[in-house]
Amino acid sequence: MSSVITAPDPKEARAKAALARSPFLRWLLAGYLPEAEGPHAHGEAGTGQQHHKTHTWWQVVCLTGVDYFSTLGYQPGIAALAAGALSPFATLILVLLTLFGAYPIYSRVAAESPHGEGSISMLEGLLKWWQGKLFVLALLGFVATDFVITITLSAADATAHIVENPFLTHYTEGHEVAITLLLIGLLSAVFLKGFKEAVGIAVVLVVFYLGLNALVVGRGVIELFHATSTPFNAGTGVSEWVKRLAQPAFGGGNPLLMAGIALLAFPKLALGLSGFETGVAVMPLVKGNPGDTEENPKGRVINTRKLLLTAALIMSVYLILSSVITTILIPPAQFAAAAVDGKGVEISAKGEANGRALAYLAYEFFGKGFGTVYDISTVAILWFAGASAMAGLLNIVPRYLPRYGMAPEWTRANRPLVLIFTAIAFVVTIIFKAGVDAQAGAYATGVLVLMTSAAVAVTIAAARKKESLGRRYFFGIIAAVFAYTTAVNVYERPDGVKIASFFIFTIVAVSLLSRVYRSLELRAERIIIDDSAQRLLTIAMRQKDMLRVVPNAPESRDVREYAREEKEVREDHGLSPDAPILFLEVYIRDASEFEGDVRIRGVEISGYRVLRVDATAIPNGIAATLLYLRDATGKTPHAYFNWTEGNPFLFLLRYLLSGGGDIAPVTREVLRIAEPDPKRRPVIHAAM
Repeated sequence: MSSVITAPDPKEARAKAALARSPFLRWLLAGYLPEAEGPHAHGEAGTGQQHHKTHTWWQVVCLTGVDYFSTLGYQPGIAALAAGALSPFATLILVLLTLFGAYPIYSRVAAESPHGEGSISMLEGLLKWWQGKLFVLALLGFVATDFVITITLSAADATAHIVENPFLTHYTEGHEVAITLLLIGLLSAVFLKGFKEAVGIAVVLVVFYLGLNALVVGRGVIELFHATSTPFNAGTGVSEWVKRLAQPAFGGGNPLLMAGIALLAFPKLALGLSGFETGVAVMPLVKGNPGDTEENPKGRVINTRKLLLTAALIMSVYLILSSVITTILIPPAQFAAAAVDGKGVEISAKGEANGRALAYLAYEFFGKGFGTVYDISTVAILWFAGASAMAGLLNIVPRYLPRYGMAPEWTRANRPLVLIFTAIAFVVTIIFKAGVDAQAGAYATGVLVLMTSAAVAVTIAAARKKESLGRRYFFGIIAAVFAYTTAVNVYERPDGVKIASFFIFTIVAVSLLSRVYRSLELRAERIIIDDSAQRLLTIAMRQKDMLRVVPNAPESRDVREYAREEKEVREDHGLSPDAPILFLEVYIRDASEFEGDVRIRGVEISGYRVLRVDATAIPNGIAATLLYLRDATGKTPHAYFNWTEGNPFLFLLRYLLSGGGDIAPVTREVLRIAEPDPKRRPVIHAAM
């Protein structure tokens, strides 16, 4: 049996005292260890685990859909711009990759991370020590790219629908950047106030949005079957599309060349894969079976797979049909982006379908009234997609960085992070001038890197579990396809890598500085002590003498070692032969972990009493144990060390990287910070 005690946190107590004196800080840091908010919920102390209100899987499909389905607002236009007349064929490749690549991969991710940790958590578990932490930090850079660009791109496309609305264009044209910044600012204001309900809003938005798109797509399909040219744009239609396919730029009618060009173009369409990581992240909201447990939520995994497959099938149908009708029914010139000269002066306006191809058809098919309703629906779901991305960012920082010691304590609160992410989104919007096409490459890069990492994680997991050779080859091929797609996208549109590199550099730099700054914290979440250790403490409490603790670097852990160490400590510190001592040994689980449970086990070896402690760093583990011994026994512990000789700088590096170093002075400093009162502080003795 073991007892569990929450470790003291004097720094948090001092922080709360400071908050009490400042109403602004109290508002800004409200929710320190915050409650879950928005579509992506986070949990206790950055663990990412929490009891959630669950919903049926089809309702959570809509929550995933605000991110996934909203890409219909700009995906068909981007596809037409990237692949031209071959857009339907490139989209078909994307759909095949969705159904036979992304879905199998994320179906496996759902099984491996049923609490919504996602593929990053899988890789963290597969890659141990600092390699795993640094790799996760790099991936977080791409995650930040994905989510930030989701916010800015969705807001920019919502702006495109507002500006092109015939009732508003006179007032809004030329103010795209300002409108986009306003939408992002409103998003920030909602999160600063507190964002609670998500699923109910998502269901309404998605059902309404998909219903309107079904009308537009259905009418487009009818137009294809009833006319060779459309009544609203003479000279377009199936016959004109066939003529375009015969042009040399699109393969000249040669099926192999057409397939090759489509293969080269489809990486630019990768935005249509954006919903899978979100689908796994919202797993805790999916209702499972009555017999599910936290350790084995089998029903939740099954229902999440239904969610992923349903979302993929819906999106695949819409992607294919929307690509066909927009490519055939809309003149190519209407997809064009605005052209500028070398000085940045616009020399030709963008096409009316640029960034809003289905909205263009909605106006053409059903008139201004229906088109305006369609615009409102699109703006709403795109804005909510930005809300989903903001909540995702608020989920990521508390889940990973504080646990690594690589973020300040205040990052556990939502509002400071909202302000930081909003400022970043403002900068990105201004740099890209609220352009949808300009941000598409960066968005695709973030999505593809995450999907590639998921495919690699699943492939490694299958190999380590020695699954069938066929499954391993299958996952490996999918990983290779995603890697190729990512490489092509990065080569052709390096903006995504540039933005991700900025995020990676910033995250790593801030993380390392934070790790150094916070390294002298106690770093103990809980103290867990077993019965054997409790018995040793009971003996210590009955003794009238002071509590003497001798930290020992374990070697053979036999009688000879403890006899030698006892002899040395009594000689070095002048302890009498009959003075009772308690040996203390710290074992480092994983030095790359910043904080965690301190587990204390007791053993007796031929009369020598030993406490064996599992911790993330030796000095911090000793300090946490000494404070616990003080509170448990009512005696102030005296710890006896020998000074270590060596280069102080090397000791510092060793402490930061491996949790060792010059133990005595670091332990004393950790205790000084953790216990401000010298009279209650455990005493450190060091001999030369």
